[in-house]
Amino acid sequence: MSAKPIIIMGTFVVDVAFRTKCMPAWGETLLGSDFRLGPGGKGSNQAVAAARLGGKVFFLGKIGRDAFGDIARNTHAAEGIDRRFLFETPEHATGAALIVVDEAKGENAIIVVPGAANGLTLGEIDLAEQEIASAACFMTQLELPLPIVEHGLRLARRLGIPTILNPAPACELPDSILELCDYLTPNESEAAALTGVPVENVEQAERAADVLVARGVRNVVVTLGSRGALVKSDRLVAHVNAFDAGPVVETTGAGDALNGGFAVGLSEGMDVVSAVRFGCAVAGLSVTRHGTAPSMPMRNEVDALLSRSARS
Repeated sequence: MSAKPIIIMGTFVVDVAFRTKCMPAWGETLLGSDFRLGPGGKGSNQAVAAARLGGKVFFLGKIGRDAFGDIARNTHAAEGIDRRFLFETPEHATGAALIVVDEAKGENAIIVVPGAANGLTLGEIDLAEQEIASAACFMTQLELPLPIVEHGLRLARRLGIPTILNPAPACELPDSILELCDYLTPNESEAAALTGVPVENVEQAERAADVLVARGVRNVVVTLGSRGALVKSDRLVAHVNAFDAGPVVETTGAGDALNGGFAVGLSEGMDVVSAVRFGCAVAGLSVTRHGTAPSMPMRNEVDALLSRSARS
């Protein structure tokens, strides 16, 4: 269990997920095989992952006063996530995400509408300053407007708190944001979008990471799916293998699982490589299950997988 809390700023949206044999073309209607509705949003998913692993988690975000907002409140209460900075607005609906899952490959395509989450203000972030100042780390993503992301990172940096930016969904980032990142955690496509370097293997991931380090990021963690993750700083390079925890059901939420696990690892004093390995174990379990937040494993499951891996 971590002594210091983890602050996660991001979106809560409700995931509306469909499973189908193939992706529809424009104008085409397909019959799917399954439909699920549940809690999602990258920030909220990462908060659920960290809480299930034993982290003391504060979630900083905004929802609407509607039925989807009720799902947010109930989910966070059930997971033990501190909700004092889960702000509400009557003016905008809680966000939603459409997820289409290819049932044969387990791959997905996602459309996110953040809704009320986009209304988080700089002043509301500042209300969490005392909790941020006592945190183990501050993590955010790119589903929020860039000025909000930069303000949160800058506040944490001013307070001397390690910062984690999961740059998803991918977009161009100025050096003023990258320089605020103690840890940047792009996947392959996000690393390529940020650097212009194609990322299709570990060697290319290292080249992309070099570009990001040169632009001011202190540590880059390029997540590589079934190939694990590449860790790079100006003093370190390491490849962390993925974990095989069973047949892949779907990859939706795997990146959030890894980031939540990574934040918990750092909060417990692990070095960056050990924290990434811990996160990879969390992700390895999450892909064996349906959904995003519901797929996040409990701490005893992750510890058991790590123990089995150490013996093999």
